[in-house]
Amino acid sequence: MSHFDFCQAMTALCEDICQRHPEFQHISMERVAVTFAQARSPVEWGVQARLTPLRFQGGATVERRKGRLWTVQKVHHRGQEALYLLTFLLPRFLNLPFDEKLITIFHELYHISPEFNGDIRRFGGACYVHTGSQKNYDRQMAVFAQQYLKMNSPEALVRFLRLDFQELQRQVGAVVGLRIAIPRLIPLDKVA
Repeated sequence: MSHFDFCQAMTALCEDICQRHPEFQHISMERVAVTFAQARSPVEWGVQARLTPLRFQGGATVERRKGRLWTVQKVHHRGQEALYLLTFLLPRFLNLPFDEKLITIFHELYHISPEFNGDIRRFGGACYVHTGSQKNYDRQMAVFAQQYLKMNSPEALVRFLRLDFQELQRQVGAVVGLRIAIPRLIPLDKVA
């Protein structure tokens, strides 16, 4: 039976985005594990994707919380330690309109720290993740997505995003990919 590797296709697309678009050229996709998870509910609203940083603030490998030192469970991918997990929730993500899928990809990639150190991009103020307005954040991601489409990006890389989950399955068979559980925080005194 034929199949479609969603994570491989998404990795290729993200690699192209990071090579072409100047705002994302600090990202090395070799250190980003692209994964998928099954959406727990069939509803169309809810989380579409998430970026999980595998280091603490500033790229630190250890953080003190409530008097105890913690580290993040390591994830090895493509022969090296990953700094981020980029997870898409299926089928929900693939059932978005094409433009929203692209905005979601850019949204998650933009969370990656400009230092590419395993931490997230942090904005000033209390709303350090989305600048205080996720709507404005996503408006900027839409600009980035449109810029990317005008950069001679190969249609073959985005073609799968033009289909919803059911149509993709109909055309290519089973949708498969890499699944990695969200890494746990581990007390440092328990690390061997």
